[in-house]
Amino acid sequence: MSRTPQRIVCLTTETVEVLYALGEQDRIVGISGYTVRPPQARKEKPKVFAFTTGDIDKILATQPDLVLTFSDLQSEISRDLIKAGVPVYAFNTRSVEDILGMVETLGRLVGAEAKALEIVAGLEAQIANARAIAAERVARTGKKPRVYFEEWDEPLISGIRWASELIEIAGGEDIFAEQARSPLAKDRRPTPEDVIARAPDIIIGSWCGKHFRPERVAARPGWESIPAVNTGKMHEIKSAIILTPGPVAISEGLPLLLDIFDL
Repeated sequence: MSRTPQRIVCLTTETVEVLYALGEQDRIVGISGYTVRPPQARKEKPKVFAFTTGDIDKILATQPDLVLTFSDLQSEISRDLIKAGVPVYAFNTRSVEDILGMVETLGRLVGAEAKALEIVAGLEAQIANARAIAAERVARTGKKPRVYFEEWDEPLISGIRWASELIEIAGGEDIFAEQARSPLAKDRRPTPEDVIARAPDIIIGSWCGKHFRPERVAARPGWESIPAVNTGKMHEIKSAIILTPGPVAISEGLPLLLDIFDL
């Protein structure tokens, strides 16, 4: 008899992505309504919770022997599930290393460690290849583009740590790299004047849940002096790719950054 969990509820999309990649999707008995990867999960699996809101009874009805949650944002539902006697594993993914560690940990939890290590090795190879491409480009051009990554527009929120690290891997310089190390969004709120003063060459927008609007960015008072605005180098990377703390941020987000920095 297996001692690994057989009935898993995933309350964020990245753990669904990993379990499918591991070939362990049959264990999933419930997902978040915000799950986007892989697309078939939305068709195959019951949606039992949103992200921070929902009915705990819908989760409990699936009779889970493990619920996977994410960070302090889901601390309340984690607490309620633990009080109800359900085992909970809360990932607190913040960095690229944390993403790789999450894949390894989830592999161990379901008894698929070898496959998880294969996935991690593939992601590490992609990171190494991106670094090599970036290093060649910097050697050829003699410069790194200065990048402003905007996670939200009202108020301004700059990029979270793994996005900042991916920018660096791709050969860019995140103008707010120091703020990116804070796990709290409230510590990543530059003023418009801060952005103007740091004069980014490229602006990347990834507004959670809505389309990036470069024309709105360009219309901000004083921003016409920013090199990225002046040259039109404002690009969108969808939040479902770059702001998901799972393999997709590396497998798809990193190539997109390389392409943007090559323009």
